[in-house]
Amino acid sequence: MHAKQIKGSTVTQTKTGQSLDLDTFTKHPSGVLYKILKPGTGTKPYAGETVTVDYTGWLINNNIVGKKFDSSVDRGQNFEFLLGQGHVIKGWDHSVAHMKIGEKRLVVIPAELGYGARGAGASIPPNATLVFEIDLYGAR
Repeated sequence: MHAKQIKGSTVTQTKTGQSLDLDTFTKHPSGVLYKILKPGTGTKPYAGETVTVDYTGWLINNNIVGKKFDSSVDRGQNFEFLLGQGHVIKGWDHSVAHMKIGEKRLVVIPAELGYGARGAGASIPPNATLVFEIDLYGAR
């Protein structure tokens, strides 16, 4: 996993305290829910490619967006990872693999495709459902 600045920061559309109508989301067979915020015009990335994204992650409880726990947007640095290689949580691999270059998605990742029963440090409790806004810039 690497971070570098290749594009200007994106504007996050999702906000803490926002209510999400999950009935308007599409359910992927993996269990991830998603809503396309901006359609992409490029191709989908392949497993093994390095993808470049911007993202912001929040906890969610009863369909209400909760505490923000991480954001490449806030840091002003894009995030890169090898797709489909287990370098990120499973929900990310599933989500980004089905996005097109240039697409922005809001994804809801169930705990079993996130950090599961172990959680992640003090920021993400065990069995937490996660919400991410992901902007896919490129793949190589």
